[in-house]
Amino acid sequence: MNLLAIAPETALVTLALVIILLDLVLRNKTTLATVAMVGLVVPIGLTLALWNQQGSFLDALAVDPFSLFFKLFFLGIALLSLLAAVEYSDRFPRYRGEFFALMLTAVAGMMLLSSATELMTTFISLELMSISFYGLAGFLKDQKSTEASVKYLLLGALSSGVLLYGMALFYGLTGQTTYRAIAQQLSLPQAPDRAVLLLALALVIAGFGFKVSAVPFQMWTPDVYEGAPTPITALLSVGSKAAAFAAVLRFFWLALPPDFPIDWTVLWVALAVITMLFGNIAALVQTNIKRMLAYSSIGQAGYMLLGLAVPTEFGRSAVIFYLLAYALTNLGAFAAVIAISNRTNSDEISSYNGMARRAPFLAAALTLCLISLTGLPPTAGFFAKFYLFSAAVQVGLAWVVVIAVLTSAISAYFYLRVVRAMYLLPAEEESPVAAAAPTLAAVAVATAGVVIVFLLANPLIGLSDIASRTLGP
Repeated sequence: MNLLAIAPETALVTLALVIILLDLVLRNKTTLATVAMVGLVVPIGLTLALWNQQGSFLDALAVDPFSLFFKLFFLGIALLSLLAAVEYSDRFPRYRGEFFALMLTAVAGMMLLSSATELMTTFISLELMSISFYGLAGFLKDQKSTEASVKYLLLGALSSGVLLYGMALFYGLTGQTTYRAIAQQLSLPQAPDRAVLLLALALVIAGFGFKVSAVPFQMWTPDVYEGAPTPITALLSVGSKAAAFAAVLRFFWLALPPDFPIDWTVLWVALAVITMLFGNIAALVQTNIKRMLAYSSIGQAGYMLLGLAVPTEFGRSAVIFYLLAYALTNLGAFAAVIAISNRTNSDEISSYNGMARRAPFLAAALTLCLISLTGLPPTAGFFAKFYLFSAAVQVGLAWVVVIAVLTSAISAYFYLRVVRAMYLLPAEEESPVAAAAPTLAAVAVATAGVVIVFLLANPLIGLSDIASRTLGP
């Protein structure tokens, strides 16, 4: 089981290397995306082959329902992101190989991060994902893209240092690096110094808070989302966030014992409230759709942070299900944005005026995804918010749910403003907006998923329940 435990990630990194080598010899580099997408069959197959297995790799990477759920989740995200990136990669034809290879290594980092049960493995997996994104953010090589890459690199390095220092304190306090061994040491009668323990916990929360765009660690998000290539913005907004939440769930439920002397759920409640409020209010004044979706993603992170504040299996399951619904919704929205912006050469919301007449399918798909982000039926976002808010009410956080509902109402304004522009405002020009087949496929699959999750919510919630039970009662 030791080597088999990392077989999907090994296959994914091997695929990235194959693409780099093919890039050196192929004249028609447009086929690299096809190779990447077809090659994903191998890691997907290996993950499915492990589905009923339990084990670990050197007690550092777990094979369990939680990790396998997220591995398939990230591979699905990778496939949709690659589809959306096929036409977009025409903007940098010389660097297609590097672009697709870095996307795959970023996904490999996400998969490893969801499996990590040891401090150093968690940090290395996080850096594999982050360093790939630092490079991907600057691929357009214009002023905004370069600024996004540099800003993300500098602030990401700072947050990594903060996280590493927090992990070092946990190691210093317990002498252990595996999560379960740390929990055993913290349960002993000779409890570590409470002040140092609180500092270690605060640093770890700050480090992960940067990755999930929680306030006040969100300052990088709007500029990076706006400047990065849009397929990377989509992958970053969904994959990086989901991987960080998976790592947080593992750490807080495996490394911190039930009798932990600090009530860490209070910290998540505070972060959830300020993140929901800031993200949704700041999005109200945005005129660029990528910046609007950036602030929207901050607000969405606030809802998921609320799930972390629910110290039950119900709460964990709600976060996992919310991540699934959010991933399909956000990928669908960004895929539609890619298709439209490729033709209009603008990310301004005003360029979406009259889009329902110029691109009926794309406008309808984007509308459905925006409705899902708002949390209205018949979409995945409705059940995701309902399930999450129910978990919070069950543990006495009804007052936070009231704030969450109010911020959802605020979000309806800026989401539906885009819908209004597409359906009610006159178009700047009447020429049809046609998208490439791969981009349309990504839009179709993601938006179909938004409806399917709504229709099949119960069995999918069952899967998230199974994944959440891995982490304990």
